[in-house]
Amino acid sequence: MGDERKSSKAGERAAEGLREAASKEEAKTESKMGHDLAKGADRFEERSKSSDDKSADEKQKG
Repeated sequence: MGDERKSSKAGERAAEGLREAASKEEAKTESKMGHDLAKGADRFEERSKSSDDKSADEKQKG
């Protein structure tokens, strides 16, 4: 059963490739925008508000 959860070398390489690609894309976007993208909780709030201009907290209450 433990073998099911064990990551393979190929899987680890693929994950690393995805992380690198995401990092490059983020840097490209930040360069275009002229400022850093929000991270962590700030990013969560930013994405939550973008769809309907309500914070996540407001959505849960209402």
